[in-house]
Order: sequence, then C-alpha cells, then structure tokens
Amino acid sequence: MTSHGKLVKEVVQLLDRFDPENHCVEVFIEDALKELENKDVSEEAFVLEVLSGCIEYKQLLDVVVDAFYARSGKNCLASEYNLYAVICYLATFKLEDLGLQQFSKIIRSQDISKMYKFLSFFFDVINLSTWIKDDWSQIYDAPYVVENWITPLLRWQPEVEPLINQLHDKITNGCSPKKMDKIWTEPQEFNLTKPKPRAIPLPEKIPLQGKHQQVPPSTYKPPKEQQLLDEMKLKNRQKAETVLLEANTGQFSCANAEKSKRTKQVISQIIKEKELKLKFQCQPANEMPASYKADNIPIRLNTTAILREGALYNRRVEQELRKIEKLVEGARDPSEFMAWQRQMRERDMEEKLAEVERRRLEGRLSHEEAVLARHKIIQENKKKATLKKEETAGLMRRYAEKRLEEEKGMKELVEQVVEGHKNARQAKAKILECKQRIVQEVTEESQELLRQALEKAEAELIRKFELIRQIRAIESVPLIRHKFVDHTQIAGHALLGEMSLVELHERLTLLKEAQRKEDEEKRDTILREKQTKEQFLLDHLNQISLHRAAMGKANMLKKEEKKAKSQSTKAFLKDERLVELQKKLEEKRQDRRQQSESLKIKAGEDSAQRLRSWNTRKKSLEEHHWLELERNLERQVQLLKHGSMSSEVALKLATCHAASIGASSLCNTHSLSGSKSAF
Repeated sequence: MTSHGKLVKEVVQLLDRFDPENHCVEVFIEDALKELENKDVSEEAFVLEVLSGCIEYKQLLDVVVDAFYARSGKNCLASEYNLYAVICYLATFKLEDLGLQQFSKIIRSQDISKMYKFLSFFFDVINLSTWIKDDWSQIYDAPYVVENWITPLLRWQPEVEPLINQLHDKITNGCSPKKMDKIWTEPQEFNLTKPKPRAIPLPEKIPLQGKHQQVPPSTYKPPKEQQLLDEMKLKNRQKAETVLLEANTGQFSCANAEKSKRTKQVISQIIKEKELKLKFQCQPANEMPASYKADNIPIRLNTTAILREGALYNRRVEQELRKIEKLVEGARDPSEFMAWQRQMRERDMEEKLAEVERRRLEGRLSHEEAVLARHKIIQENKKKATLKKEETAGLMRRYAEKRLEEEKGMKELVEQVVEGHKNARQAKAKILECKQRIVQEVTEESQELLRQALEKAEAELIRKFELIRQIRAIESVPLIRHKFVDHTQIAGHALLGEMSLVELHERLTLLKEAQRKEDEEKRDTILREKQTKEQFLLDHLNQISLHRAAMGKANMLKKEEKKAKSQSTKAFLKDERLVELQKKLEEKRQDRRQQSESLKIKAGEDSAQRLRSWNTRKKSLEEHHWLELERNLERQVQLLKHGSMSSEVALKLATCHAASIGASSLCNTHSLSGSKSAF
C-alpha cells in the first residue's frame, strides 16, 4: 500500500489543477477517478474523500491558511497553499479516523520546518478558542462549530503537543536529510592554485575632534550701548518734564476759545438769512393741485390690452347673465353668505393679530430671560477662568521640569553622537567607493545610448534629404495652368441635373420673377388682414368705453354706500394671556435693570477706591521725593562747609542723585498710571 504522504501529494496536485470558476465539482471528481483507476480501492477512497472534503469546506480551511500566511508563514511559498489546506482538513475532520500514529507519519513525510510552523500555529489553544472559533461561527452555527470541531481539536491538542516538540527538536539538533534519488554524476573541484593570503592593511588613524572654543563672557553681559541709550532716554525725559512744567505755569493769554458777541451776532444773522431762503409755499398732502382735472385721462392702449379688456368685460357680462338665469330658475342670492364670510374672515384676522402680539410678548420675555442667564454665565465663566489659571500655572511648572529632563537627555545624546563621529571616516570611504563604481557604470551606459541616438539621427537626416530631393524634382516639372471655358457647354460629370452656365442664369431669372409675384400677393393679403383687424379693434374699443362708463357709475354708488355705512375700526382682542405676559415682561425688565445698576455701583465703588489709593500713594511718593532732595542738599552744604569736597564734585553728585531719585519717582508714577488705566 502506498504511504499516506504520497497520497497527500496527489491530493495537493489535484487541488492545484481545480478551478472553481471553470470546473464543475462532479465532473472534476469523475476525471480524478479515471486517473486513480490503477490504485487500490482504499487509496482511491482516501484521495477522493480528502479531495471532496477540501473542496466542500474550502471557506473554513481558507480562514486558517490565510491567517497562517499573514502571521506565522510570511516566508512560505504561495504554491504550498493547498498543502497546508490538506493538513488542516486532516487535523480537523480525519484525525479520529486516522489516529495519531498515522497522522504523525503523514506529518513526518513532509518538510519538518513547515509542518512545525503550521501545527504550532493551528494547535495553539488561544487561536482555537478565540478568533478561529469566531470566524468559523460566522460561516456555520456557533453551537455546531464548538461541538463538532473546536472541542475535538482542543481534546487532541495535548496529544499533538509531543509531536510538535519532536519536530522542534529535530529542527534544532539537525534533522536527517530526506532520501534523494541516486545521483550518477558527482561534481569535482577544479585543481586550481590557491591564492596567497593578502596582507592585512594597517588601520587608518581616526582623527580626533578638536576641543570647541568656550563661549565668550560678553554674550552673558548686556552691551554698553544699551546703557548709554537708557541714560540718554532718562535725560530727554527730564528735559521734557521741565519744558512741560514751564508751559503749564505760563500759559498764553491769547489762547481763549470763546467767541465775542460781535461774531455771535454775525453768525446768527447768517443762519436766519439761509432759513429765509429755504422757505417754500408747501401744500397739504390731502389737497390736490388746482391744475388737476378730475376727468379721466385718456390712455393709449395696444392691441393686446384692448383684446384683454374686451375679454374681461365679456366674461363679466356672461357671469351676470348666468346669475340672472339662476335667480329666475329659483336659486338663492349669495350676498348674505358673502357678508357672513367677510365677517368670519375679519374675526379670524383679529385672532391672528392677537396671536402675533402674544408671540411677540413671549419673544421679548424669552429675550429678558436670556439676558439674565447670560449674566449668570459670565459670573460662572469668571470663576472657571480663575481655576483655569491655577491649572495652567501647575502645568507650566510640570512643563519646566520636563524640559530640564529633556535637556539632560539631549546632552547625553550629543555625547553619543560625538563618539559616533570618531568611527565615521571608514564608512565614508566605503560609501565613496560604491558611488564611484555606480558613476562609472552609468557613464558607460549613457555613452552607449548616445551612440545609438546619433546613429538614428543620422539615418533620419539621410531620409529627409532624399525626400527633399524628390519634392524639388516634382516641383521643377512645368504645369499647364490656362484652361479655356465655354459657358454654353456642360461640365461633363454625367449628373442628372447637369446644365451649362447660360441655362443656369436663365432659370435663376425665372425664379426671381416668380418670387416677386409671390411677395406682391402676400403684401396684398397682409393689408387686407390689417384693415379687418383695425375694424375689429375699433368695435372692441366702443364696447370697452360703454363698459367703463357703467363701471364708473357702479363704483360711485358703492363709495356712497360705504360712506353711509362706515363703522369704527375694531381694536385688537385683549386676551388675559397677553396681559399676564406683559406683566411678566415688566418684572423681568425690572430685575435686569436692578442687576445692571448693582453691577455699575460695584464698578464705580471699585474705581473710586482705586483712585483714592492711587492719589494717596502718589502724594506719599512726592513727599518722600522732596524729603530726599532736602536731605541731600543739607549733606552737600555740610561737606562744603567742612571743605572735604570741592564745589564741582558736589554739584555733580547732587545732579546724579537728583536724576536717580527723579527716575525712580517717574517709574513709580508711570506704574501707578498704568495700573489706573488698566482698572
């Protein structure tokens, strides 16, 4: 009996040949039966059973084999896909029928390393109990999958584990190679002289990096120019303050902005004259001018307007006739219904207006509530802002600590990079040699391509020269350009409607005469139609004038009736809901005003308190400033009396001290003014 390993190979070969799109499963199995006629019944049954099982459960096997290629079998060949599918089928469906001993023989007949990878992946407890079970449950029912496939595999896993360990030991300790067919030709080595060993070159000296220069101390010191500029600014500030004091004490008497009485009188007189020029004889809006005539102004109507108005009056006449016929037949007069309908519409309009007023009041009320809610949100946001500031301060402290740690890490990294620079010379030389070799290959290829391009260009140039020579030879042949034409003869193209030029001219003249006669007849018909249309329009205008006169009289009668039956306009319905909404709106407005007044009072009290503190601080600073000046002057006078200091030196010291005190006082005042503006 043939071993199961060879039978597995035959199954794999049949699966490689099977294409589900082009082959039918039954036909393919029949063809396989014909090929397996020489084998035993048991072998034939085994091959057909495994083949049909692999085709039937292809989805389940693809789940495991695809995952194996994606995770553990990335280096495996794609041509061995069906081999792993057959092993997976035998382990899942035929392990109990074959037994562990026969299954291990099949595994050992294949490549040991590949079988070890696949079995260790497939018989992993975690894989079986997690994603393999979930993926198979998406294809078949979950209870069926667990009962028939997952549970038996987990039960066989401890027994298969020793087989996997044996495969691992063979791989690590060196497995015995597979028996190969006898090789009749054995290669022999060439008898060549062995080259002498090359001398080991001396290593090149790695240049050491020189010490970097220290940072000069001048970088951490402020420049002298900045100090000089500050002194100049201080002196200019003192000069400007002295000039301002002089200007404030001695103001000009001529800078009075008030106007004299004479100029005021002249300005008022000019304004009165302009107003007199702008007076016009105005007329009330309800009065009509005398030149206006109450008669109807004639309006020129076009054809469409006349026809439209005539059709309108005709429709009205027809409607009146229909009404009269219905009344004669016994119909009811619809005037009462129309009056009732008008009253109901007026009532509906009043209700709609009341509803609109109610909605307006509700909108105002919601606006006031939104204003109050906004005030509350502003106060809450202020509290959140204070908390946020505290959090940001803590985050900044953490960030500073983190930056210190990063700087330490960067220093260590710089030291490592400096050590790496020491061994970079040799790597650079190797890279340079590789680049030179690549450049040499590229230049050789470019020269070959350039030579081929030159040959092609030369052949193209020769072809163009030959073509130009042929064109010039054709152009040098003389052509007969004169041709005599007879207008009475035909061209001779053998067409049905072919004629000479003379015949064509005669036929064109006949066609023009016929066209002229047709145009005259059309003109006469258009004039007749125009006259009939004008007469029709005149009849319509007469009818329209009669209807207008009748309508004018009817309108005058209606206006007199309306004046007689004029009633007072109805006011909006006052609903209790509207009154309640108005009261609520007033209450909300009062609440909002009280809140705004309280906020204004608080802000005014805070600003007044800040102003008072600022004024008291300013006064104390000024008093302190003048006391310091007096003390310094007293000291200088005492020193001059005792003679321990010259007058020039004392004067310089006094000015310097006064300048420093003035600058400090100015800084304090500016800081106070800045805080005041901020408040």
